[in-house]
Amino acid sequence: MNDALIQAAIEARQFAYAPYSEFRVGAAVEAAGGEVFTGCNVENASIGLTTCAERNAIAAMIRGGETKWTRIAIATENGARPCGACLQVLQEFASDPAQCRAILIAGETPVADFKFVELLPHPFESRG
Repeated sequence: MNDALIQAAIEARQFAYAPYSEFRVGAAVEAAGGEVFTGCNVENASIGLTTCAERNAIAAMIRGGETKWTRIAIATENGARPCGACLQVLQEFASDPAQCRAILIAGETPVADFKFVELLPHPFESRG
């Protein structure tokens, strides 16, 4: 699959700072306006200060002036799903959780394409 969003997530994974877990993650979020924003995980010796790729991509989107996303691609070596904290942050900025898509990538191969509500069917309610 030659999807620019998938390629952006794979590329972002290369920049991950993961000396503790060696679990590198890249994420690329497509804003409702069509622009793509990326993030990678950044670990810290104090594990609670680690930030996930998905949340870093959302922060880049917000900094870019967008507040809603339609698709996200998440690249790991094994196609892992996002953590609960990331799912809740993604929920906050989803344009329509029933229509937003989450693509999981293992290595360089997309292995799953979920409707976002399949990953987080019962979120905390957002104000937005």
